[in-house]
Amino acid sequence: MRQPHQLPLVGLLLFSLIPSQLCETCEVSKEKYFCLNPLLSTIFKSKYTRGTEAANTLLSIRLVGIQNQTLQQRLLQQVRYNVERKESDLSSGQLALIIMALGACHTHDENFIYDYHLISQLENKFQAEIENMGAHDGNPLTNYYQLSLDVLALCLFSGSYSTTKVAELFSPENKNYYLGGQFSVDTGAMAILALTCVKRSLMSGQIRADEKDLERINNHTQSLVKKILSEKKGKGLIGNAFSTGNAMQALFVSSDYYQESDWDCQQTLNTVLKEISRGVFSIPIAAAQILPAVMGKTYLDVNSCVSGSGNFNISIPVPVTVTPPNSPLYISVNYSVRISETYFTHVTVPNGSVFLDVMEEAQKQNKTVFGFTMEESEWGPYITSVQGLRANNNDRTYWELLSGGKPLSQGVGSYIVHEGDNLEVRWSKY
Repeated sequence: MRQPHQLPLVGLLLFSLIPSQLCETCEVSKEKYFCLNPLLSTIFKSKYTRGTEAANTLLSIRLVGIQNQTLQQRLLQQVRYNVERKESDLSSGQLALIIMALGACHTHDENFIYDYHLISQLENKFQAEIENMGAHDGNPLTNYYQLSLDVLALCLFSGSYSTTKVAELFSPENKNYYLGGQFSVDTGAMAILALTCVKRSLMSGQIRADEKDLERINNHTQSLVKKILSEKKGKGLIGNAFSTGNAMQALFVSSDYYQESDWDCQQTLNTVLKEISRGVFSIPIAAAQILPAVMGKTYLDVNSCVSGSGNFNISIPVPVTVTPPNSPLYISVNYSVRISETYFTHVTVPNGSVFLDVMEEAQKQNKTVFGFTMEESEWGPYITSVQGLRANNNDRTYWELLSGGKPLSQGVGSYIVHEGDNLEVRWSKY
């Protein structure tokens, strides 16, 4: 474990260059806790068959102070099983999330981190990410979102990392912040949380400070904040509904880098609550990621999270589904696969079907042209290959989902298709 070092005198000169560490947040009022019932319903009723999905949820409920022992034990059992049986298969970011979930609020579960040497494992996995970047044109084994989680977990739990390497890696101009030429709000937000943690450790003297590293980290944070704010939408969402929670966390801890007029936090919160009521965050990881933000919490709070009951009503009412009268039993959509050329078909599916149902129906028509493979993740299924062409991190290739020519923010198992949709799976680079 890294021993604390005193901040050298030269570092003190930089205090005038670094904004204060005060955070400004907005959070849902107790009178509106009922608005969170859809999130809580998803969280309490989900099965949690994946360790990282369970870790995300465990981290969130601990941050906001939900003390439900039955749920916590169920989540802990899945997280521990995932570590004990699959630790070598875990990606660096998955391991980082598990460490933060187990260590949150300093419960006795934190001992599991050290019994299984999870910090040193994460250090090795993070180093492997860096080595892969050197061998494959700057591409990590996973992505920069996971690298940010790595740095955040190592910072919060006294792991070893190079502040100079962090300052070098997380330059805002790095290609890994972009997907198809579009800045990734999620990735930028997680990088801000990681950089803020490192900066605080430097300034507090927990790790040795270098004035150049500190200044570069400060500049990177300022630039990333600007990029995130440039992704604001008219109703307050930042990027899309699913990236807004992480963006809120990042802006909470970086309020000195923008003017109050640059972001209306209350407007964003109100829009998120409306999205919650619409059932947008209906899968466990989506519910878990938005919950801390609406309660004014961030992942940087893992060492000082609350221990109360959270004042939530956990007797979640069962929503009543009303089927619109005279709704058609089947709908027709257009579906295409685009690689170097475009392959097109017309598909009929039951009303209420998702994108994946369309792909499966097209595959029945012509497996050679529309055949695909997929894998399950905590965000649901994702497409790994079409026509045998497999996505590859080192080549920065992936299968992009579009409707009407616009990229989708929901996954293949979540996006509900509609009559006349023009759906496309496109071979793309990020």
